[in-house]
Amino acid sequence: MADIKTSGERSHNMSQIHSKDTKPEIYFRKMLFGKGFRYRKNVNFIPGHPDVWMARYNAAIFVNGCYWHRHKGCKYSYTPKTRLDFWTAKFQNNVNRDYEVRVKLRNQGIRVLTIWECTIKKMIHSEQEEQQIMHKVESFLKSDLPELEL
Repeated sequence: MADIKTSGERSHNMSQIHSKDTKPEIYFRKMLFGKGFRYRKNVNFIPGHPDVWMARYNAAIFVNGCYWHRHKGCKYSYTPKTRLDFWTAKFQNNVNRDYEVRVKLRNQGIRVLTIWECTIKKMIHSEQEEQQIMHKVESFLKSDLPELEL
């Protein structure tokens, strides 16, 4: 199946995707700040350069896009129909890197919270969902759990 966009159009679309300060990240950080949590963003001295670093809780938070980080079973984690070999390799590299980062963090005693883009979308559309997720985040931060994925 041919791509519905020209090479130039596709290149432009992909160039508009940023690796930090994405809308889901900004939304989630505002939620944390509103709950009284303080953090640093995009720190480079922690493996994986987490989107949010909470030194007080020794926790690294990653706000992962379902498409790029391959959220299993998620409708946003589709695979393009063109250049299948390229995309399969690219996505597998992302998944492998994410796994290696989590292992490094756990070996250093750093706790890891991964929150998926689809979870953020649910939070945006439902105040009840937002409250439930933020309660889980707060509980994780105040617990000794090593890892949580939402």
